[in-house]
Amino acid sequence: MTLASFAGIFALIFVLELPDKTMIATIVMSARARAVAVFLGASAAFIAQMAIAALIGGVLALLPHALKESVIAVLFLGGAAYLLFVPQKHEEEEGAVEATAEESSKPWREALTAFTVIFIGEFGDLTQIQAANLVARTHQPLFVFLASSSALVCVAALGAFAGQVLVRYVPLARIRLLGGLIFLGLGIYTLISLFV
Repeated sequence: MTLASFAGIFALIFVLELPDKTMIATIVMSARARAVAVFLGASAAFIAQMAIAALIGGVLALLPHALKESVIAVLFLGGAAYLLFVPQKHEEEEGAVEATAEESSKPWREALTAFTVIFIGEFGDLTQIQAANLVARTHQPLFVFLASSSALVCVAALGAFAGQVLVRYVPLARIRLLGGLIFLGLGIYTLISLFV
């Protein structure tokens, strides 16, 4: 794989995670706890989830071509529907609830809380599904794992250290719309490639 492929996967995962509930949870947790502890816990959770996604993608890659492409198309289109039709307000409320579920005062507890919140919140999430799809498509689990993990660690840093400023200037609803349109395009492309 090339540097351009790495950058493409990084950009896609980065854009998809910005309007997500786990990004909102990171912002809320960093407002109540040490930003470094939240960043470390969230980053570790994201990396663990991308490892799971790489494993799932490896299993998907073993499926017969037509079945694999059908599953990938359904996942893309489901992700597009979620991003385009579930209101951003819902994600923000869910992220705030997840982040306030536990509060602690010691740095290691804050990191563990951030890890737990993000790890649970990221299960079956769009970025995890997308990473698994990319592994199934490219047959490059390590490459996709590194690119997607890098993107999510950057999102965790942004949420923990600059999240409050970010949400003032960048409407997350627009980022969500962009992610939905990307998923829709990928889903349609995958369906068309099945029949061509």
